[in-house]
Amino acid sequence: MIKERLISLDVFRGFTILLMTIVNNPGSWAAIYPPLAHAEWHGCTPTDLVFPFFIFIMGSAIPFAMPTKQFDSVVFNKIIVRSLRIFCLGLFLNYFSRIELLGLEGISLLLLRLIITFAVAYALLGNFSLKIKTYLVFGIFTILLILAYSPIEAFQDVRIPGILQRIGIVYFFVSLLYLKTNLKTQLLFAASILLGYWIVMAFVPVPGFGAANFEKGTNLAAWLDNLVLKGHLWSYSKTWDPEGILSTLPAITTGIFGMLIGQVLNLKIPKIEIIKKTAIIGIALLITGLLWSIVFPINKSLWTSSYVLYAAGIATICLTLLYWIIDVLNYKKCIKLFLIWGVNPMIVFFFSGIIPRVLSSIKIQNPEISTEQINLQNLIYNLCIVPIFKNPLNASLAYALTYAVFWSLILWFFYKNKLIFKV
Repeated sequence: MIKERLISLDVFRGFTILLMTIVNNPGSWAAIYPPLAHAEWHGCTPTDLVFPFFIFIMGSAIPFAMPTKQFDSVVFNKIIVRSLRIFCLGLFLNYFSRIELLGLEGISLLLLRLIITFAVAYALLGNFSLKIKTYLVFGIFTILLILAYSPIEAFQDVRIPGILQRIGIVYFFVSLLYLKTNLKTQLLFAASILLGYWIVMAFVPVPGFGAANFEKGTNLAAWLDNLVLKGHLWSYSKTWDPEGILSTLPAITTGIFGMLIGQVLNLKIPKIEIIKKTAIIGIALLITGLLWSIVFPINKSLWTSSYVLYAAGIATICLTLLYWIIDVLNYKKCIKLFLIWGVNPMIVFFFSGIIPRVLSSIKIQNPEISTEQINLQNLIYNLCIVPIFKNPLNASLAYALTYAVFWSLILWFFYKNKLIFKV
């Protein structure tokens, strides 16, 4: 039996998705306010907290979605299907701009890509029987991997890791850990991963580079990414990936900490006692993360152990405050915006990534320079947003906020009509 939704958790998820949409869609990547940009390497900005917050929230929701720890072949099938659906949604995003067929170009090619996109989205988000879901997701997963390692030139360097891919992997392992182990084992599992990851990263020599290090491109995680996924990594780095193989292990512990907090929120004790417990846990995680960062720097791309604890601590404190305000004090004014974002996260994750790709692929003549072409996204930004603002930082932020308003209207329509799209 599924418990009633925890409103504070939905609000926290909505705030996180909204912030993600804003930071991922500036008008210009050359004009971003520092808090809305990722740290260059070591360190942490508010933007660097978005991804771990979402994983933490996903973990927190597991005890509410599965309050009865029942594990059998059907439950396992549901978990693996959901994990693969999330994984495939993210993987398809990397394929969208590479789809080619029959020599099509321009609008014809774009229409083909959109038809395939909506077909894939329907297959991965549609409410089918478990059997049909299983066939569909395994079929799509197989096709995408075959294409990645096929001789077709367009797909030979398609990126395989990604944000949704990591979320799918984390969901799979955290769900199984929740259903098959007790609280003590879960804590030991998390501690073992964090300590083991630190030991491996800090003390194991890197083949071809020498001593262990935490630098960009020469650390052990980067070496493993390039060894196993060479040619299928992040295009900006090429030889390593911020959502790579080794760094996914500590990301699993981010989900575990969320799952642990979800279990605390589910305790049959007075709510004020729950708040005390989660507040203490959050502060302890935050302080431990800061102390550990002295020898293992906080770093999102490496997903360092100190980063896990630091981000989980802040996430716990934020969720505690929201739980106290919304679920204890029953103060629910001004939360509707975040609520409508929080109940439909996957549709935003997927299509907010598709829309910029579509706009960027539509090329028209530049009205200011007749000999050049400009994509539709830049045209909208340059003609409709830039002239209003003298400060390019404000113009870039205004574009991101406008895009968020656009999505808010779509999500409001879904919310009013009780349309919730789940993987």
